[in-house]
Amino acid sequence: MTTPIVRTAIFPVAGLGTRFLPATKATPKELLPVIDTPLIQFAIDEAREAGVERMVFVSHPSKSAIERHVRADHGLIETLRARGKAQLAQELHDAALNEDHHEVEFVMQHAPLGLGHAVLCARPHVLPGPVAVLLPDDLILSQPGCLAEMIAAYDGCGAGHMVAAMDVPGDEVSRYGVLAPSRVDGPLTHATGMVEKPAPGAAPSRKAVVGRYILDGSIFDTLEGLPPGANDEIQLTDAIAADAGRIGLVGYEFSGRRFDCGAKAGMLEATLALASGHPDYAPVIARALAGAPFALAAE
Repeated sequence: MTTPIVRTAIFPVAGLGTRFLPATKATPKELLPVIDTPLIQFAIDEAREAGVERMVFVSHPSKSAIERHVRADHGLIETLRARGKAQLAQELHDAALNEDHHEVEFVMQHAPLGLGHAVLCARPHVLPGPVAVLLPDDLILSQPGCLAEMIAAYDGCGAGHMVAAMDVPGDEVSRYGVLAPSRVDGPLTHATGMVEKPAPGAAPSRKAVVGRYILDGSIFDTLEGLPPGANDEIQLTDAIAADAGRIGLVGYEFSGRRFDCGAKAGMLEATLALASGHPDYAPVIARALAGAPFALAAE
């Protein structure tokens, strides 16, 4: 059996989800549903499809519900079966990570010290070789999944770090890390570095980095020696940029559609996109669009 190129996936899920308060006061943002599927489930399924062996969740002590979702609840499954709800029991069984097939690790990030710090927290648990990092906030819908596409392209790309990339309008570059391209080869953009949230007039391109990464294992050494950057946090972007000249950096233009579910508008857009293709929900959307905008009556 061939050993997968990328054996470990890291899921940074420790953030407080302040943009979704009060909904996230009791429910982790990653468990908010897109229709009936928690946001994190899409990222888990993407990693499973890509052949990842070990999944490391970098969480926070206040977000224990994520671990309850990720691991199988055998008691609940058996209760559902006993009540004649076999299909629902099977759906829960299939959604949970089967630890006979996938290794699951949870590690805590107790303070908000940046995405780079979150990745560094996972270091003791990663398997040898390149590692994947998936940000559940970025929902990317495609078949095959974005990570599987990236892994297929990684081995021959000639770079140690690969990031998912997409073109964005010039007035939106300040919301992203942006690649400094050197050459383009099909879906691959080779880059000399990347700039975090540049002003529109100072951006080296419109090629923005979104939440999927395949990183050479040396990224952990780079992060260890990295001083705090923006917001006094350890920035993953800074570490990747620092490595670009040494091991190479390439952006991969994925085929799927990406939704920024770290923002309310993006979450709504993702919900509407999935609902519009479902026979049970498309008529509901059509009726809503045909009606007048809804407004609460003044008291």
